[in-house]
Amino acid sequence: MGQNLSEMLPPKAKWLPEDMPDLTGKVAIVTGGNTGIGFVTCKYLLKKNCTVYLFCRSASKAAAAIASLKEATGKEAHFVAADLSDLPSIKACAAEFTAKEQRLDILFCNAGVMMCPMDQLTKQGYDMQFGTNVLGHAYLDLLLLPLLQSTAKAHGPVRIVTTASNGHLGAPKGGFDYATVKDGPVRRKMSTVTAYFQSKWGNVVWAKELGRRYGGEGIVSISLNPGIIRTELVRHLKPGFQSGFIAWFSYHMGFPADPLGAVTQLYAGTAPEAASLNGQYLIPWARPAPARKDTDDLAAGKALWEWVEEQVKDV
Repeated sequence: MGQNLSEMLPPKAKWLPEDMPDLTGKVAIVTGGNTGIGFVTCKYLLKKNCTVYLFCRSASKAAAAIASLKEATGKEAHFVAADLSDLPSIKACAAEFTAKEQRLDILFCNAGVMMCPMDQLTKQGYDMQFGTNVLGHAYLDLLLLPLLQSTAKAHGPVRIVTTASNGHLGAPKGGFDYATVKDGPVRRKMSTVTAYFQSKWGNVVWAKELGRRYGGEGIVSISLNPGIIRTELVRHLKPGFQSGFIAWFSYHMGFPADPLGAVTQLYAGTAPEAASLNGQYLIPWARPAPARKDTDDLAAGKALWEWVEEQVKDV
């Protein structure tokens, strides 16, 4: 309870974007970089001279975001079309990026959907929240691993930063039931709140397993709770005890996306001292803390990794 309260109402930030090192020569991807925390992340990366690629679905929204970023920073971000709810789209965007760039230093798995209607499914029929938040980003990670590995070998450690949530604490016992990640009778009995919580549990477990498998090759994998931030992420929330409280708290007690919403993931992705945090979970603002204990379960991490590989093997 103490940590949960500290995550919701954190102490004053001791690290801010201005504390980031110069990022000249480095290349970053920010999924969902057109809005909210992702947009703010792009802004401060550009200010520190990073080459930034903004991955999102809408070309028009990306163009508007890139124009705003240039006005704010004087620097130009780049757009690659990516629909994280469609596996072939993810494969195509990874191929487009690797054709353009010879290195990748920071991958911010920032995009996500929250508590959307349960009739929404991904293109391949997965639960929209699990399919986008977990499977979509996991597939992107796998596709970009060779470039991350070669960058780490040539230039030193690289980072994969996964935006999770303290909502992972509310996931069902054991994290999630694989019968709920595709449409079916078991999934249809589940609430959209539970679907969101279990996707965030999956994010933490995936990031930890990624760190176990590739940390020795210079790939630093960190997951985090960015905090209660005022963004459009809560747009799907409907009246109800749980979802209504989350919406009210976000609107009335949430913190601004700029700069606080991006602080924890920018720290994870760029701070020199964060290179030692492989496999760890961060809470606002930029503080290492334990995630739910069962996210460290080795069997759960192995099972999720193998499940992801099975889902994407024929894409």
